[in-house]
Amino acid sequence: MTSKQRAYLKSLASTLNPTFQVGKSSLTPELTNAIGETFNKNELIKIAVLKNCGDDPNEIADVIAERTHSQVVQVIGKRIVLYKPYKDEPKIILP
Repeated sequence: MTSKQRAYLKSLASTLNPTFQVGKSSLTPELTNAIGETFNKNELIKIAVLKNCGDDPNEIADVIAERTHSQVVQVIGKRIVLYKPYKDEPKIILP
């Protein structure tokens, strides 16, 4: 992903509300599966890491991206943005 594409996705994600929250129990298999299923409906999702989660948001983002075959767009503070295009007809057309 180029920096121009990443900047475009960041601009789209700025208006999104977090779809999921990672809390005290950190990253569970159930949460990972739910995030993976959400990619069937949305190409771009935002995840919030709560204060009571002891894990690093960058590590959480990498693990989720690896398990869901998505790409990390950005990690700012406790917010993670992930992107996974639809296979057949992507809604988000990258520049």
